[in-house]
Amino acid sequence: MNQFKMSILFAVAFTLLSASCEQQKEEQKELPEGTLPPVETEAPNSDFQPAFEGQTRVAGVRTTTEYTIEVLTDDLSSPWAVTALPDGRIAITEKGGTLRVAQLDGTLSDKIEGFPEVDDRRQGGLMDVAPAPDFETSRVLYFTLAERTAQGSLTAVGKGRLSDDETSIENFEIIFRAIPYYDNSMHFGSRLLFDKNGHIFVSTGERSDRATRPLSQKLDNGYGKVIHITAEGDPVPGNPFIGTEGALPEIYTYGHRNAQGLDIHPVTGELWLNEMGPRGGDELNLIKPGLNYGWPTITYGIEYSGEIVGEGITQMEGLEQPVYYWDPVLSPSGMAFYSSNAIPEWQNNLFLAGMSSRHIARLVIEDNKVIGEERLLVDEGERFRDVGEGADGALYAVTDAGQLYRIGPAKTTVN
Repeated sequence: MNQFKMSILFAVAFTLLSASCEQQKEEQKELPEGTLPPVETEAPNSDFQPAFEGQTRVAGVRTTTEYTIEVLTDDLSSPWAVTALPDGRIAITEKGGTLRVAQLDGTLSDKIEGFPEVDDRRQGGLMDVAPAPDFETSRVLYFTLAERTAQGSLTAVGKGRLSDDETSIENFEIIFRAIPYYDNSMHFGSRLLFDKNGHIFVSTGERSDRATRPLSQKLDNGYGKVIHITAEGDPVPGNPFIGTEGALPEIYTYGHRNAQGLDIHPVTGELWLNEMGPRGGDELNLIKPGLNYGWPTITYGIEYSGEIVGEGITQMEGLEQPVYYWDPVLSPSGMAFYSSNAIPEWQNNLFLAGMSSRHIARLVIEDNKVIGEERLLVDEGERFRDVGEGADGALYAVTDAGQLYRIGPAKTTVN
């Protein structure tokens, strides 16, 4: 090859290399600072494709602020929910039907009783807890539970007063039942939280069985729904299906599978929910009144057997897409937005307790899109059941094995 041809080839190669370098630089500029490859490296369960870019497997991120991880106690019995009380202590439900109150050093109260019989088989039991907005004076706590009767069981919402000596729940009463009763021990949901008006949002499950799944698409029952009720258990005025023939007036949204995570964004005030898919298809949803979130008509998951669910479709007009989904699954349970400035880079991030995935997922959300994901506490190897923010700017999490974790800034000491 003569010198002229070699010069031409060299020039072309140099031009292509330069262009490639410029493209790489441009792509790097587009990535948010500190982003990494997606945290999920395993193959998905299906060949379903996302509906839009960033709906799954977004770039990874890594916390740069130093934080501490501490197990405060391992003496809990199948804890289900962890919720901060106004005085900073932590209320923890145990699925067998008891409540514990933890000091911030991990000291636990005795088991607090006073609840009706719960169906604590498999996924049931005493579930979520939230203090009433006036708890400091009323001492009233609200709960979700799998109520057990001769007819079967269902997800119920109840309330009772924490006694002055904190040994019992007094005058417990059920204020809402997600009818009908059904005799199995699966997919009860459920989380509850208060909105800014003192009303309650509750998430329910569709009870898992193929016979009950279709009920999540119907409005005459409480399966696979987000419920919106007053503190007395009545439908909130303005609920989207009030006046719809045959519809339960308490329903806010429908078409959910098994929703165990629910929280309100601390800045926008919008309601977010997670729900478990089968094999794949765990979802994070932005909840808007009156909308249908698709299960089981559309899903990014498949049956545990490997079969398709329904017609095997992921999109349909009139059915909402998840903001984000996981495949393989996260198995998300409780979740919480971080509102503190104790760790500024976590502010307004969403933290989800992962069970079978055995980590806590941190999601960075901007303009209602997930732009970064991190896995925390992977080395602990625990099934995380719930995570919530404490008054001290730390996250508190409970595990199925009975631990209470504190994750966050180092504790301050007073001289």
